[in-house]
Amino acid sequence: MARPILSEHLWGYVQPLLPPHPPHPKGGRPFLDDRRTLTGVLFVLKTGIPWEYLPQEMGCGSGMTCWRRLRSWQRSGVWQKIHRRLLEYLRWTQQLDFFCFIADSSHVRAVGAQAQTGPSPVDRRKRGSKIHLLVDGQGVPLTFRLTAGNRNDVEETLHLVDQVPLLAGQVGHPRRRPAFFLGDRGYDDEGDRQALRHRHIIPIIPKRRSEHGSGLGEYRWFVERTISWLKQFRRIRIRYERHPTMFEAFITLAMIMICHRIAFPGLC
Repeated sequence: MARPILSEHLWGYVQPLLPPHPPHPKGGRPFLDDRRTLTGVLFVLKTGIPWEYLPQEMGCGSGMTCWRRLRSWQRSGVWQKIHRRLLEYLRWTQQLDFFCFIADSSHVRAVGAQAQTGPSPVDRRKRGSKIHLLVDGQGVPLTFRLTAGNRNDVEETLHLVDQVPLLAGQVGHPRRRPAFFLGDRGYDDEGDRQALRHRHIIPIIPKRRSEHGSGLGEYRWFVERTISWLKQFRRIRIRYERHPTMFEAFITLAMIMICHRIAFPGLC
C-alpha cells in the first residue's frame, strides 16, 4: 500500500491554523476541501510536476485551484505559524539544540523567474537563486532566506540569526539565540563577528586563505544533510515559480515536513 502524502497527524497540526473561507452570500461553487487541496500541493512539492499536470484522479482539484490556495495560505502566514509550533514542540521535548546554530547556502537554477535571481557563480552564470539556511546543532531547519544566486553568504549572516523566532516550550523565557554560530569561510567578516558577540553569540568561523583542518566539518555536515533533505523535494531543486513568495512557500512547507519527521518519526 502506498504511503499517504498527508498523514493524519500532520493534518491535525495544519487544520486548526488554516484561515476560514470567505462567505459567498450570492451563492456559487463551494470551496474544495482544504485537505484535498493541500494533498495536491504536497504532491507537486514532492514530485516536481507542473501545476497543470496534477492528476485529476487524486480528487485535489485543478492545479490552478491548488496554486491559488497555496498563495492564499502563504499570504496569511499559515506555514510560518505551523513551523514555529513544531519548533516549540521540539524544544519542549528537548530535541532542539541551542548550543550552536549552523549556516550554509545552496544554489538552485531559476527557470522563468526574474525577482531575486542573478547570475549563478556555480552554474556558468545562468540565472539562479540561493537558499541561505540556518539549522540547529542537530540539523533541524530554523529559518532561511531566498536571494539572488550571486549574493555573498556573508551578507545574510545577521539576517538569518535575527530571523529566528522566539521559541517557547520550556520553563523560563522564550529563547532564540544560540551559544555558538558556525559557518564556513564564506561567512568570514570581522564586523559580523563583532555583531554576533554583541548578541552574546560566539562566532566560530575560519578565516579566508587559512589552512584547512579546522575540524568544523564534524559539525557542519548537519546543515549539509538538511540541504540534501530539502533537495529531496523535487520542486525545490529547480525554481519554476516566477514569484519568490511562492517558492518560499514551498521551502517553508518542506521545512515543516522535515521538522514533523524529526519530531514524530513514527507518524509520518
